[in-house]
Amino acid sequence: MSRPVSTDDTASTANPAEPGTGPEPGGLDRRDRGDALVARIRSQPMTVVALGYLVLLSLLAVAAPLASPYDPYATDFRAILDPPSAVHWLGTDDLGRDMLSRLLYASRSSLLACLQAVGLGLLGGVLLGVTAGYFGGWVDRLVMTLIDAVLSVPGLLLAMSIVGVLGPGLRNAMFALAVIFVPIFARLSRIQALAVREETYLEAARSIGVSHLRSVLRHVLPNIAGPLVVQVFITMAVAIVAEGAMSYLGLSIQPPEASWGNLLQRAFSSVASAPWLIFIPGLTITLTVVAFQVLGDGLSQALSGGHQQKAGNR
Repeated sequence: MSRPVSTDDTASTANPAEPGTGPEPGGLDRRDRGDALVARIRSQPMTVVALGYLVLLSLLAVAAPLASPYDPYATDFRAILDPPSAVHWLGTDDLGRDMLSRLLYASRSSLLACLQAVGLGLLGGVLLGVTAGYFGGWVDRLVMTLIDAVLSVPGLLLAMSIVGVLGPGLRNAMFALAVIFVPIFARLSRIQALAVREETYLEAARSIGVSHLRSVLRHVLPNIAGPLVVQVFITMAVAIVAEGAMSYLGLSIQPPEASWGNLLQRAFSSVASAPWLIFIPGLTITLTVVAFQVLGDGLSQALSGGHQQKAGNR
């Protein structure tokens, strides 16, 4: 877990009723802070490589209808299990479908599904966590009791149980994954909100009658955004693995729609005659998970480096 954003750095020195609007004590405005963050990220080669890979993968996924050389659903029984060649760069599957085309469409489906799950988990987690941390007292105890109840059940088992009740399918599977991601973001948001709640500028805002909603939107959320963004990337790595596992078990995206998980599942039926079919989705999943982890770690180090530098300037 990354360090909380330094709330002293966002307090205005000119007007305590409008914190976050003036320059930082170290003399850096928002543009300077952004440039410094970009510079720290660029100084980490692995982070840049991971970001480049994810951007390229996302562009290929979005442009799958244009980038795919063949119809991903068209079968060709004269080209069943063909190895990689100039005609089919990644070979064909057991129905003669072009694997490159199916991989591009699978990337589109899997990334979009994981983005939906993480987005819903982020929304629900931040809502619960900030509410608990900002108000405290019985609200905090109630929210944390609910979070502890969810965490008492293994995540993937809980997700599979939810899909078992609601029925298999992409929407239900992503809702199930979102449920297990909510506690992750809720606990992080609560810890960060607890730290921000006691700051003097927030007390000043409350003393002049600023509403709770405005205080949260203007002062709390901007100060906890950094750790949340880092957590989003790390959770995306978890979501890729979880969605792949659920697709492999037939609980998420249903054939003939392609996802990394069901490509992997179908490849196992032809592992003896076409072993390359396993490596294609398996390698894609592995590289994507590693890229999200590296990007999350790199961004965390970049944010932490900025806080350490500002602390040293004081």
